[in-house]
Amino acid sequence: MNISDRIQHLRKSKGISQEELADKIGVSRQAVSKWESEQTSPDLDKIILMSDFFEVTTDYLLKGIEPPQKDTTEPKDKPNANIFAIAGTAFNFIGIIVCTMIWYEKQIATAIAIGVVFIVMGCMIYGIGLVISDEATKHKAKRKFISINIWTVTFIPLSVACNMFLGIGYIAPYPIIINPPIAFVAFCVIYLSIGIITDLKIVKNKK
Repeated sequence: MNISDRIQHLRKSKGISQEELADKIGVSRQAVSKWESEQTSPDLDKIILMSDFFEVTTDYLLKGIEPPQKDTTEPKDKPNANIFAIAGTAFNFIGIIVCTMIWYEKQIATAIAIGVVFIVMGCMIYGIGLVISDEATKHKAKRKFISINIWTVTFIPLSVACNMFLGIGYIAPYPIIINPPIAFVAFCVIYLSIGIITDLKIVKNKK
């Protein structure tokens, strides 16, 4: 198919006559007839006018080069990152509660392991969600998750550390109060300091 064939094809596809096409681009009907019969070729300015009128590229008219097809596939909506932040936070809280209940009843080290597993799972849920979720929701979800879970993630490790190294000797998942309450006071100071400082930084960065 050459340029004359393409002009004729586009004109017929549009459902207009040679005279109507001539009127649209400001030439005579005879000029259009000569283009389509390969007697003459249109000037560049007429090719540009026809490309606008037929809504094709000049490359298509001159060379028959089709424009690249646009991807009409609708992008899939990505999930909201806040959903994963909430789910991860829920797992972390459940881990602390279950761990505490098991230790209170049986005083076994398995309680610590169960609590840690729940917290690891909660953080993994949040981490995976942060990768696959909508970009626009990630920053807010990240801020919320950290501001809340700085309190959940550090609770069990700090409790165990304070109880072990500051006079208790138990690996309990929560601070055990004895006289003198050295471990409990140490836990409160460290735990509150970490949580408050982290949250203050988040608030400061938000402004």
